[in-house]
Amino acid sequence: MIVYNADKGSFVQDVRDNLIADKILKLIREKGLNAGQESEFNAWQNSMQFMRNIVDDPEIDDDVQVAIEYNIPQTSKRVDFIIMGATTDDASTEAKDNIVIVELKQWTKAEVVDDDMHYCVRTYVANDNRIVCHPSYQAYSYSKFITNYSERVQDGEIKLHPCAYLHNYAPMYKPALETEIYRDWYTAAPFFIRTEAKQFSEFVKKYVTKRAKNGDLLYLIESGRIRPTKSLQDALTTMVKGTPVFDLLDEQAVCFDMSKRTMLQCQTDKKKRTIVIQGGPGTGKSVLAVNLLMHFLNESLNSAYVTKNSAPRNAFLNILTKGDAHKLIDINHLFRSPFGLSTVPKNGYDCLIVDEAHRLVKKMYRDNNGENQVKECIAASLLTIFLIDEDQAVTTSDIGSIGEIKQWCETLNSRLIFNNETKLISQFRCNGSDAYIQFIDSLLQRNEESLVLNFPELNYDFRVFDTPCEMREALRQKNTIDNKARMVAGYCYDWNVKNGRGPWDIELPGGFLAKWNLEGDKIWAVNPKSFEEVGCIHTAQGLEFDYVGVLIGKDLLYDASTGHVFTDKKAISKDDHSSGIRTAPDDVARRLILNTYKTLLTRGQKGCFVYCENEALREYMKAAVKVVE
Repeated sequence: MIVYNADKGSFVQDVRDNLIADKILKLIREKGLNAGQESEFNAWQNSMQFMRNIVDDPEIDDDVQVAIEYNIPQTSKRVDFIIMGATTDDASTEAKDNIVIVELKQWTKAEVVDDDMHYCVRTYVANDNRIVCHPSYQAYSYSKFITNYSERVQDGEIKLHPCAYLHNYAPMYKPALETEIYRDWYTAAPFFIRTEAKQFSEFVKKYVTKRAKNGDLLYLIESGRIRPTKSLQDALTTMVKGTPVFDLLDEQAVCFDMSKRTMLQCQTDKKKRTIVIQGGPGTGKSVLAVNLLMHFLNESLNSAYVTKNSAPRNAFLNILTKGDAHKLIDINHLFRSPFGLSTVPKNGYDCLIVDEAHRLVKKMYRDNNGENQVKECIAASLLTIFLIDEDQAVTTSDIGSIGEIKQWCETLNSRLIFNNETKLISQFRCNGSDAYIQFIDSLLQRNEESLVLNFPELNYDFRVFDTPCEMREALRQKNTIDNKARMVAGYCYDWNVKNGRGPWDIELPGGFLAKWNLEGDKIWAVNPKSFEEVGCIHTAQGLEFDYVGVLIGKDLLYDASTGHVFTDKKAISKDDHSSGIRTAPDDVARRLILNTYKTLLTRGQKGCFVYCENEALREYMKAAVKVVE
C-alpha cells in the first residue's frame, strides 16, 4: 500500500514548510494503517530533515519519485523511505529502473547481543533496551520479500538496492554494527551513520538521479501480480523434502489430495471455498499444513501458513532453515500472523493455511482494522484451510471453532467443506498411541464418560514425580541426547522477572527455581540454552518434544473423598492478562484449565514427566499409572 508518494521537488518543499509529518499522518489515517503514534510522528519530523538533505542535490532531478512508509503488500511491514528512478548514464534501452530502499534509524548507539544472534542487536528504543533486527538485515529482508513476490522485479524490469541510514549514530559505536557476524547483511545492504552523509548520498546517486523510464515504479509493483518466485519455490521444496518429519502418512495424504482438488476447483470457477481439517494433538495437522504450503507455492499460487502464536512459526522456520539466516529471509514471509489480514484485498491470497485455528481471536493488540480473525482469513483468500482442535482453546479470547467458521462461510459466500475426508485420526505423537490421548482425557476427567481410568500398554514413558527437582533432573538426562526435552507449565506462576520483582518466576518445594522462557527467545523450543527455562502454554502449543516435563499448579486439584478432579480459577496468576480464566464463569474456567493441561501433557513424543503441586492429585496420578503395572 502506497502512503506518501511525491516527486523529489514536492517532498523537499513539504519538509521545508514543516508539513511532512502532518501529511504522512493524514495519509496513514485515511488508509487505516496501524501507525502514527507520537513517537512515529516525532521520528518523521526528525528523520525527514536528514533525508531532504540527501535528495536535495542538484545531481538528482526534481521529478525523481520518493515514497514514505510504503506498506509491503499483504504484510504489516512498512519501508521507511524509498527513492525511485534511474541513473544519468542509463542511455541504453537495456538499462533498468532502480529503487533504493532506506531503513531509517534514530539510534545513537547499539551493541552485539550474542555471537549466536546473527541478525539482532541491542539498542535503546521505545524507552527500553531492546533486542531488534540489525538495520541492514531489516532493509535487506524487505527487499527480498518484494523481490520474491513481485512479477515486475522478478522479470528484471526493476532493480532493488537496500540500505540503512542511522543519521544520529555516533562513530565510536560503529564497530558494533560492522561486527563480522553481521557481514552478510551490511554487504548486501550497506549502512551509513551520522558522519557518512556524503557516502550515503553517493550510494543513492549511483542508482537514482533522474525519473524512471517506466513511470511510477511503486504503482507498477502494486499493480503487478503477486506470485512466488521459482527460487522461493525451490528453496522451500528443498528444505521440506530434506526433512523426514514432513513426510505425509495415512489421513494426512487423504487431506492433502482433497485440498489440492479443491484448489483446482477454486481456480477454475473463481468461487471461494473453505476447508476445515479437524484433528487432536499429534495427528499431524502442522506437517500437513507445511506440505500444502509447499505444493501451492510450486503451483505459483500466492499462499501462506498462518498461526496466531509465533512459537510454531518460529520453530518450523528453524527446523526448515537449520539456523541459516539467508534461508530464513527467503521463506520468513511465508509464515505469517493473522495480524493485518483485514487490510488484504478480497481473495488477495490464493490460499491461506491456518494452523492452530482454535487460537484465533477477534482482534490482536494494535491491529486497528481487525474485527474477527476467522472472518479475515476467509475474506483474504480464495481457498482457506483451517486446521483445528477445539479442545486446545486455552483462553476466553479464543474464538476459533467450527461453528464460527461455518457462520463466516455463510456470510462471505464461501462453500464449507467439512466431512470424513477432512478428519485426522492417526496419532503420530505419544509413540503413536490414540490410547494415550484417551488416557489423558480420563485422567483429567474431561467428561462423565471418562471417569474410568485405563492406562494403556504402550512403550511410552509417563512418570509422576514427588518433587519438581527430581522431575527436572530426569528430564535433563533425556535432554542430553539431542536437546529435545523441555519443561512447561500452565497459568499459575507469576512473571516476576519480567515485572522486576525478583530473579525467579517459579519457586517450588525442595529448592526448585526457574524462570519463564525469555520473551526475546524466538526459538525457545530448539535453543540449547533454554532447557532451564519453563515454557508457557502459548510458547509450547503447536510444538512437540521427545520428552516434556509438566508442572501442574494449584489450579488443578483432586478430592480423594469424592474421587473427582476439580479446578480452582483463583489459583491462576494475577500476572496472567491473556487467558481470562480468573474472571470467567466456573464452567468456562474449568474447560480452559483442562484444555491447557491436556495440551501440555500431549507435547511429548516419547515421554511425559509430571509434577503436581497438589499432593492428592499427585497420588491419584501415580495410582492411575500403576493400574496395569
